[in-house]
Amino acid sequence: MLDLSGLVSDSIVDGPGIRVTVFCQGCPHHCAGCHNPETWEFGCGTKVTEGQILAEVLKNPLCRGVTFSGGEPFAQPEGFAVLARLLKEKGYEVASYTGYTFEQLLGGTPEQRKLLESIDVLIDGPFVQAEKSLELSFRGSKNQRILDVPASLQAGQAVLMTSPRWTGEYE
Repeated sequence: MLDLSGLVSDSIVDGPGIRVTVFCQGCPHHCAGCHNPETWEFGCGTKVTEGQILAEVLKNPLCRGVTFSGGEPFAQPEGFAVLARLLKEKGYEVASYTGYTFEQLLGGTPEQRKLLESIDVLIDGPFVQAEKSLELSFRGSKNQRILDVPASLQAGQAVLMTSPRWTGEYE
């Protein structure tokens, strides 16, 4: 069971292509300048099952990717790991935003590690108002990184995503 603040079934700003964005409820970071402060409070969202979210994703035939946003998905790692596995079984690319860094998640809880191992792309780091930039692809501030999670896990350190789909550097 997940605690959600909302779901957008046709996002074009939370990753490449048409995606479904799942906004979780609850965030411990409280970044100054956050664009979703209404998601900070824990326990006041809509309770849904992972299967219900999958059913919503499947309704959009143009969707090829799903992004977890927040709030903080890694504050609900068990449910989001289940959802990520269900989505990947159906062929979806799964990305997640987090206010934690990849390095913090590597040393995090076993549940956070399981979620990390279940996704393809991680946009990590807190939003930093002083580093805000509207010119960045899929990020709000320059300190945030777009990471290739399988490559990062294999290397044991953060590996930046090089796919032009994610970097916005089309030739």
